[in-house]
Amino acid sequence: MPDVGEGLTEAEILKWYVQPGDTVTDGQVVCEVETAKAAVELPIPFDGTVHELVFPEGTTVDVGQVIISVNVGGAAPVEAPAPAAPAPAPEAEPAAEAEEPQGRQPVLVGYGVAAASTKRRARRSAGAAPVSVPEQLNGHGTVTAAPRPLAKPPVRKLAKDLGVDLAAVVPTGQDGVITREDVHRAAAPAAPAAPVQAPAAPQAPAPAPAAPVQAPVAVAAGDARETRVPIKGVRKATAAAMVGSAFTAPHVTEFVTFDITRTMKLVEELRADKDMAGLRINPLLLVAKAVLVAIRRNPEINAAWDEAAQEIVLKHYVNLGIAAATPRGLIVPNIKDAHAQTLPELSRSLSELVATAREGKTTPAAMQGGTFTITNVGVFGVDTGTPILNPGESAILAVGAIKLQPWVHKGKVKPRQVTTLALSFDHRLVDGELGSKFLADVAAVLEQPKRLMTWS
Repeated sequence: MPDVGEGLTEAEILKWYVQPGDTVTDGQVVCEVETAKAAVELPIPFDGTVHELVFPEGTTVDVGQVIISVNVGGAAPVEAPAPAAPAPAPEAEPAAEAEEPQGRQPVLVGYGVAAASTKRRARRSAGAAPVSVPEQLNGHGTVTAAPRPLAKPPVRKLAKDLGVDLAAVVPTGQDGVITREDVHRAAAPAAPAAPVQAPAAPQAPAPAPAAPVQAPVAVAAGDARETRVPIKGVRKATAAAMVGSAFTAPHVTEFVTFDITRTMKLVEELRADKDMAGLRINPLLLVAKAVLVAIRRNPEINAAWDEAAQEIVLKHYVNLGIAAATPRGLIVPNIKDAHAQTLPELSRSLSELVATAREGKTTPAAMQGGTFTITNVGVFGVDTGTPILNPGESAILAVGAIKLQPWVHKGKVKPRQVTTLALSFDHRLVDGELGSKFLADVAAVLEQPKRLMTWS
């Protein structure tokens, strides 16, 4: 499993595109994995034939672990050699590990692996007898060590979750490997069934449940009152980031409610402009442009707090993050160098960002290096909120719903389009004055959009 994104330590295998026996070529995509916040397709870096898919779909694997083995150049399968018959020599070790063959390609795209993953335990034959090894027992005697049950990591996790002792499971897999079905069969007797009776003669293990336990996992069959869903992937990363941000940066949130009618009229005019034909024009586009103008007028808002170096890092560029709700959860990709883009360019960037996010194809690189974030809660009909900072940034703007409301306009109460903005900022480096000026500037541009030209 390669390190497909900076700082990521694990990824979940979503889908395999190949099976054992398939021929693969250099650069061919063999699987799709989900990192902390993105689905990524992984290519194979050589030609050959797939020998083994080490982990099934749905398994979360640490970076550096081998996930696929391939025969290259007509060579024999790249598996650790089977151990010879146990030798009578007293120095034999039951858990001795064999080095990988030199031809082994342990990772997909050239990333290194942890030292512990460059070795694998030699496979035993089914039913192999325990190996007698000498150990010091108060200076004398030996002990017989039973072989460790053979099972893949997902099966071991399943057994742990179900409270099954693998040593007591009868393996049915090839070479004595314990399968998921074996674990389910071993766990089945513990499920509620017929009333408890006097012990009877030993019988064959009960059949496996109709459906294997998966995520989400219901805690009871039938009318379950609860469902447990493993915390992983996007939800796990988001939770860690939000907790870290909330308890690291002292948040302050300010609000402004204003008349956005003129901006809504400008949206309609731009949609009818032939020079903007084919572009996605919506209020968020003009909010993004207003934010970029306000950052230019208040550059200190576009900064980060470096705790380790005890420095405030002023960013002379704007990588504008847009919070996007996707089937896998909330992600925040950003538009690189948004400050340098024209309105049509910004429209194209927003459209590509949203489309890619909805397809679940946002890359880790697209979510790194953000400097300021916009979250549009108004699309859900919400008036406003108190957003939590994206880690590494000093401010985030929440855009509320745009609603027709009674408003005093030119001395008279009239129906006007009104919205509320909420700005949360890191009070360590953004003072109340700076935060207030920035928020007021965003509102001023959206209230009088002609300022987009005079302030730019």
